[in-house]
Amino acid sequence: MTAKYHKYILDFKRPSGTSRGVMTTKETWFITLGNNGKQGIGECGILRGLSIDDRPDYETKLKWVCQNIHIGLAILVDELKEFPSIQFGLETAFKSLESDDQFQLFPSAFTKGFDAIAINGLVWMGDENFMRTQIKEKIETGFDCIKLKIGAIDFKTELNILKSIRKEFSASDIELRVDANGAFSKDDALEKLKQLSEYQLHSIEQPIKPKQFEAMAQLCEATPLPIALDEELIGVFSIEEKQILLETIQPQYIILKPSLVGGFGGSTQWIDLVESLNIKWWITSALESNIGLNAIAQWTYTLKNTMPQGLGTGSLFTNNFDSPLIVKNGTLQYDKKQHWKFNI
Repeated sequence: MTAKYHKYILDFKRPSGTSRGVMTTKETWFITLGNNGKQGIGECGILRGLSIDDRPDYETKLKWVCQNIHIGLAILVDELKEFPSIQFGLETAFKSLESDDQFQLFPSAFTKGFDAIAINGLVWMGDENFMRTQIKEKIETGFDCIKLKIGAIDFKTELNILKSIRKEFSASDIELRVDANGAFSKDDALEKLKQLSEYQLHSIEQPIKPKQFEAMAQLCEATPLPIALDEELIGVFSIEEKQILLETIQPQYIILKPSLVGGFGGSTQWIDLVESLNIKWWITSALESNIGLNAIAQWTYTLKNTMPQGLGTGSLFTNNFDSPLIVKNGTLQYDKKQHWKFNI
């Protein structure tokens, strides 16, 4: 078996803002495997500034993986605990290599084009007009679940945007989620959650920065608005650490990005734990290209979670790869008439 890696820079169609800053490009890496004339492809979707494996030795570790590919997936994944995005890329590459079609990783009614995955429409931060334009576009294209990035512009303006949506659409018409990316301080978070709850929101992701366990636990206990942990899960490796975190904070939801929490194996471990604690969950992408998004979407469908997932990111980039993945009427679909065009 042979293995090689390649860096690729994805270019955003327009600058995309979160409370951590504005992104114009997204770095990603591909691992390709070869064996007896077959090829497998996987994406290591690192998010600089957020991924626990955003380290100076990242490329060195990729090189080591390719040099030691002969030791097999199980041993490699175990050796890569501190590199969750590489774990995800390797899992996908091996799955791709084993498949008759390198992009059909988890055959199902979804990949046959018979079923779809409900997804949320993502609204990026920006000035008020930009955010309102995005919201209108999402509603007009059939989304009934919208997620808004908040925390970077004036909070009153954000409340007014939510108020204007609720004037026109009830909670039964449009489900609203917000993502603060840790923008609130622990001192004012509860008051802000109270104000947000007036607009019948489904949930808020990561209201305060991670690693403030006591403060987050207090928020989850007192909140009038369900809280979903996201960044909080990054860098929590052992099952014992995961159990302690969940039992300490007791969130209403968790959100899993396979590239950030150890691929399919790491995500499955989280799912098993939260289901034993009656905590709900959903899956989102982490701004991967269509290669990684395809893998996450196919796997997610097999989990049979009917909540809207966060998988509508494929159209963000100017230089993404053509694929059968299409967004239609608030769902992600697999159009078998569309073909892959992948060249790096």
